[in-house]
Amino acid sequence: MNISASTLPAMASGGEGAEVYSAALSKKQQELEGQAALALIESAASVTQGAQSGAAAVTPTLGNHINITV
Repeated sequence: MNISASTLPAMASGGEGAEVYSAALSKKQQELEGQAALALIESAASVTQGAQSGAAAVTPTLGNHINITV
């Protein structure tokens, strides 16, 4: 990765511009992480609903009787 002064946006003197730029990057990163988290939650919810619908087809007494011999 090659970073040069010509590829970076112009920043105000005194470091204030760098702070604003850093804050903007942080905000964008947090938004992307939030979107990824929501997508993960939605996908987990759909998997859980699919698993529950598959379990409804099984009889409710399945597994209630366990034969153990010693």
